[in-house]
Amino acid sequence: MTGSAGQASVEVIGGAMAVLLAGLVAFQLLGVGYAAVMADHAAEAAALAAATGGDPRGAAREAVPGWPAGAIDVSRRGGHLRVTLRPPSVLRILSGRLKITSEAVVATPANG
Repeated sequence: MTGSAGQASVEVIGGAMAVLLAGLVAFQLLGVGYAAVMADHAAEAAALAAATGGDPRGAAREAVPGWPAGAIDVSRRGGHLRVTLRPPSVLRILSGRLKITSEAVVATPANG
């Protein structure tokens, strides 16, 4: 009986580790998906602000409430706006390596 009880303990521990790993992967995928949606919102807000003469960087930061200030980067090159977000991560090794980027273009009418 001792041998089968020991094997069952190993199987339970192995199964628990597999469930934990699957949970971490699922949580990370949710974080990346959330960052993708928030990057799109921020890029749209930045484009609208740029089109109306506002501050695109401030508008992008306000469009993602609760997001860490250091995890968002807004760049502008002419009418092209790019928002980059670093999604939340349960593993520190991934936190700086994952980046989600969304772009928007602001077309200004030609002065006639």
